[in-house]
Amino acid sequence: MAEATFALNQHFLFGLANSRTTTWLPNRKILFTSQKKPPNLSLIRCSSSTSPPPPPPPPSSSTELDTPTAESCVNLGLSLFSKGRVKDALAQFETALTLDPNPVEAQAALYNKACCHAYRWALAFSSNSESTHWKDGVLVSFGIGGEGKKAAECLRTALREYNLKFGTILNDPDLASFRALPEFKELQEEARLGGEDIGYSFRRDLKLISEVQSPFRGVRRFFYVAFSAAAGISLFFTVPRLIRAIQGGNDAPDLLATAENAAINVGGIIIFVALFFWDNKKEEEQLAQISRNETLSRLPLRLSTKRVVELVQLRDTVRPVILAGKKETVSLAIQKAERFRTELLRRGVLLVPVIWGQAKAPQIMKKGFGNRSKAAPSLPSIGEDFDKRALSITAKSKLKTEVRFKAEVVSPAEWERWIEDQQKFEGVTPGEDVYIILRLDGRVRRSGKGMPDWQQIVKELPPMDALLSKLER
Repeated sequence: MAEATFALNQHFLFGLANSRTTTWLPNRKILFTSQKKPPNLSLIRCSSSTSPPPPPPPPSSSTELDTPTAESCVNLGLSLFSKGRVKDALAQFETALTLDPNPVEAQAALYNKACCHAYRWALAFSSNSESTHWKDGVLVSFGIGGEGKKAAECLRTALREYNLKFGTILNDPDLASFRALPEFKELQEEARLGGEDIGYSFRRDLKLISEVQSPFRGVRRFFYVAFSAAAGISLFFTVPRLIRAIQGGNDAPDLLATAENAAINVGGIIIFVALFFWDNKKEEEQLAQISRNETLSRLPLRLSTKRVVELVQLRDTVRPVILAGKKETVSLAIQKAERFRTELLRRGVLLVPVIWGQAKAPQIMKKGFGNRSKAAPSLPSIGEDFDKRALSITAKSKLKTEVRFKAEVVSPAEWERWIEDQQKFEGVTPGEDVYIILRLDGRVRRSGKGMPDWQQIVKELPPMDALLSKLER
């Protein structure tokens, strides 16, 4: 009998595209490859009554092959998950965690276990949607077995102990339903702040981006600390002189001059310490904005050609204009935009309508994978092309021909949650009608209440072939 074993490919994302059979794990995850070893064959001949029976195989080799390992359990779980047998896959991932896995195997088991819980939640949500409601832009569910909390705990452990990249959670379409839950919002906030419970890797990544956008913040902080220390040292020597001046005497210093020096030193300390804390607050706001931009860049869209892409794939190609509001309001805004269609297309405008409450009535999701037409809008199918983050020049040129005037959101729950987070940041009441205009590089250009004035947008945005558009990329 032929026995096949699976080898674990222990390296991470960037630039890895030569594995033989790549699983559904997204970029920045461990990729498992299926590599079959030569089968162990025993020749069994037809024997007569006088011919001796063939010797039995060594028991030790059979025992070794039948003994499960963390690696074999993870690979078997992946195979079961790809066939839609989520419950059996979940059992395999749990078994792998009890078999003394190495860090790579433990990370894979925990991450894929979280994907199983997210998928089970999506199935339960489809069949039990009346037990859910919206609160603060996220889905709140009852009676669905705490699958969201279980998924969050698995991911939290993988982030803290096994160096899972938070960007992986943001990128994976199999966690689209989880990203619409309050548990994800909590996890993202923990990862942004960093700490012993979740690790500092995501915060370090955000700070690197922040330093690129604000390169002189470190220099400013150095001077804040240096000037505060200088003022503190000066105050240390001024206080005794002030006491002597108050006491009076022949050798006492001038009271008014000494008091002025002390006041200047105290004022300097207060000002520089306040500036230091103000800069820290601005940095936290910038990190929060970068985190939101990263979440926005991974939101999926369906183009007019029915192709599903992430917003990051449209960078340098279009200027998305997000229209969020009631169905009647958004429809009227799109009708008005049709009058300026030619000019807006020259400026690379792509309309992205988001209807409030659109994610409250998801379609019943067929169990199984790879069937795009049956996948629920709020949970992208595994068969869709989400793992190719970097587009070649040829592919990008083809993508430009597929982009039309309007696109359809694929995961409404994620879009609504991101928009409401942005509304809170801008001081707008969540749930109001708003529009958000993005730059060619994917960052927010500006936003406002209600629907946009298309004539003003035509005047404001330069054509795609203009110099200002090239500088915006």
